[in-house]
Parts: sequence; structure tokens; C-alpha cells
Amino acid sequence: MPIRGRALALVASLALAGCSSLQPRPELPEQSAVPVAAGTVLDELIGRAEAANPGKSGFRLLREGPEAFVLRSRSALMAGRSLDVQTYIWHVDDTGAYLVKRVLEAADRGVKVRLLVDDMDARSKHYAFAALAAHPGIDVRMFNPFGSRTGSLRFAFEALGSFSRINRRMHNKTWIVDNRIAIVGGRNLGDEYFGASDEVNFVDLDFAMVGPIVREASASFDRYWNSPAAYPMRLLDPAAVSSEALAQLRLAVADLVPKAATHPFAQELRDNDSIQRLIAGDWTMHWTADYRFVADDPAKALGKQQGLGGSRVLEAIEPELQGAERQITIISPYFVPGKLGTDGLVRHVDRGVDVRVLTNSLAANDVAMVYGGYSQSRPDLLRGGVQLWELKPLAGSGTQQSLFGSSGASLHTKALATDSSRVFVGSYNIDPRSTSLNCEQGVFVAEPVLARQLEALFAQESGPSRAWAVTLVEGKVQWSDGQESFDASPMASGGQKFQAWIARVLPINSQL
Repeated sequence: MPIRGRALALVASLALAGCSSLQPRPELPEQSAVPVAAGTVLDELIGRAEAANPGKSGFRLLREGPEAFVLRSRSALMAGRSLDVQTYIWHVDDTGAYLVKRVLEAADRGVKVRLLVDDMDARSKHYAFAALAAHPGIDVRMFNPFGSRTGSLRFAFEALGSFSRINRRMHNKTWIVDNRIAIVGGRNLGDEYFGASDEVNFVDLDFAMVGPIVREASASFDRYWNSPAAYPMRLLDPAAVSSEALAQLRLAVADLVPKAATHPFAQELRDNDSIQRLIAGDWTMHWTADYRFVADDPAKALGKQQGLGGSRVLEAIEPELQGAERQITIISPYFVPGKLGTDGLVRHVDRGVDVRVLTNSLAANDVAMVYGGYSQSRPDLLRGGVQLWELKPLAGSGTQQSLFGSSGASLHTKALATDSSRVFVGSYNIDPRSTSLNCEQGVFVAEPVLARQLEALFAQESGPSRAWAVTLVEGKVQWSDGQESFDASPMASGGQKFQAWIARVLPINSQL
């Protein structure tokens, strides 16, 4: 079950409140990112570009999963001082294991590594993270962790007894190397986020960034790293952080990586010309001085930033939408605007702005209850003139297409563009959970080339071969791709429809 789905299942079944069994974290010395210096490969490669573009930062949209994977892997291989990784999910699969290999290699040659991982998913991989923490060059912290480290029943009881705390998660994703290059956006670490899964792959998006914006990302990482919600693994389970565990992890990774070399995904990396150019150092960037990095206060995870006022990302998005004069383009996999969001988007239509939204269909959505929340707003959105498309769950549906014919697709991109001039990419979904519960982040950039690239991605993913246009016909919702029309959610299973119905009848919209 997806992590978001696991949280919603708890909400729908036994949403109890109580006290956490986790003890308060003791005071720890403040830590900061290793500052920019000279002498590493990335200093040489990126430093020259920074010097040629004073006051500006460079940005590159990472649309393709293989490209997003290779840039992470390659930058870690080139790391000379530091590697900071902040993520919501890190899977133990082919791509996940390969990135662990790169992390270990970096630490072995003296790179300072910090791993900050949300504990909702990481708890099930506790021993792997504890093993990494045993390396003298790797610090591992779990964000908002469970006090119990193993066992499904202990997980359930603690989640229920500490629901108000456990329900708040760190959804940010950041990959920073030598304080010279950062990757931020919607991607977690695992096969389905890089187009390497033989089941379902996500249509996803990142920004690769160089220049002063990287130091802003590092400052945000430091705020989360030093937050009282970030617990060192050595504090959570000292016995599990052992040299024996690290040795076993090295053997496991060494066993997985050769098998991954024969994977079709690996062959795609070898055969893809653009990937080979990337490996060779062709990291084309678009430079601008007009950008902004925004992240929620990590105190939001402790319940200290409540409601709409707790979302610094939403606070930054609203003036971007208000400034649009012609067009607003939104991609949001979990799209639950509610009454306030719906009214706001309709007001933009009323003032003459073309508002377009792409989200998941029920059949493509990995959390059907979220779709149930969205469906309550859909008629008012359509009546108000907002244009809607829903992604099909078809094999190869999107730039994140699988190498396997049996694979499906699901939208995971969180982005928007206005007037073909400004673009936002981040971890923030337009839904109550991103707004009021989870910690989120994102980057705003004023750069027409990047904005047009996002609009081109929208046009591709909303085309009739990949999505259904959703309209009102005689007052009833209809889905159509120009060839077929449907009066109910196309291709959705009975189970998906039931879960969406549950979300419509239960008072859980604030959790979606």
C-alpha cells in the first residue's frame, strides 16, 4: 500500500488521538552544510559556469526518469566534499540499491554524507538505515520517527496512539552534492520514480539546479536536519548501528548491483544518447536571477504551524496565480482543491485566465480515496470553466514510459506554469494534506524556456492517447479521448470505486 494510502487507511478506520511513545530528542549541536570551496570535480565543472553568470542560478527540468537517476548517480560519483539527501521514500530495489552503492562509495573516499529520511516508509527498512549509520562518514536521521522500530502491530498501535503526530510527514525531496548542484522536485528514490519498474511507473519531474539557489536548498536541509523532529539513528536504536550490519549491507548491495547491470533499464542507460551526453558532463542549464526556493517550517511536523497559515509553499503559490494574465497550467497527481481552492481557480477564469489542470484518473490513482475527495469539487470546477484532464493508466503513458509492455502509468508530477513565463516544481500537491499536515517545498523560476517546456509536457500528457478530457454534458460528468466517451470513471475497478465512495461519505477531506 502507498504511504499516503496507509495513512488514510488509519484515518478511515480507527483515527484515535493520544500521546506519543517517542521520547523528546535531546539537544544536539547545530550542524551546517559543508561550505563551497575549490578542488573537487564539481567545483571545476560548475564553478566556471557560476563565475560566468554572476547573480544567477542555472536550472534544468528533469522530465525523463533515466536522466533523473543518472544525474543523481553521476553527481554522487563526482562528490568530493559532501552529499546531503532528504527524501520521503527510499526503496530497496535495483535503482535504490545502486544509489546506496554510490553513497557508500562517496563515504569510503571521505565525503561527508547526511541522510534525512521520513520514517513512515523508512521504518520498514530500519536495519538498512541503521547499517548505513554505522559508517563513520555517514550520519542518518529519521524525521518524525516511530519510537518502536520493528513489528506491524507495534507500528499500528503507535500510529493510533500517537496519531496527531504520526499523521504529519516530511514530504520534501532534495539531493545536494558539494553544495554545488541540487536536485529537488517530486521524485522519491526507487524504480517506479525512474521509469525502471515492470509494474507502474510515475510521470514525475525534478529541477536540477546550480548556483546560489543550491545554497538556499542547503540552508533548508540544515533547518530540517537540526529540527527537534530529526532523530539520529544511533539514538533510536544504538544496538542496530553496528559494523556487522554495515558489512551485511555491503554484501547485499554487492549482490544486487551486478543483477541490476543486466536489467533492461541498465541497457536503456547504455543505449540512450542523451544519457551518455549527461554522463559525459553535458549538463545544459537555463540561467536566471529571478528564482525563489520555498520550504515549510519543519515545526509544521510538530503541529506548531496550523492550517492554511502553516503552508509557506501555498503562501508563495497564491501570488503567482494572482499574477497570471492569460493562462494557468497545473499538474497535480493528488488534486483536492476543496471549496476554497475551487472558488479561487474559478475566480481566475472569471477574470479571463485560461485555467487547465491535469490530475490522475481513478484508474491511474494510487490512492483512490484522494480521487474521491477531488470528485466532490469536480462539478463546480467544470461549471466554473476550469478545464480538466485525467491521466490514463496505460502502458507507456507519458515521458516516464516503462521499458515493459505490461507496465502502467500514474501521475506524480507537482508543477505549475503561468503565462509561458514562470514555472514552479516541487513536492506540494494541491490538497489538504500538503497544505496543512505534511512539510513541503518547491522552487519558483521566471524563465520562459522552462515554462514552455512544462506546458509542452502538459500538452503531451493531456493528449487523447494519454488522458481523458473531463467535461459536463447535460449536467453530468463525461470522460472522452475523442474516440470513446464514458459516463463513469473509465477503467476503474470496483475496489477503486468503493474506496473513492468511502472518501466521499466519510468526513476525512482534511486528511486527503
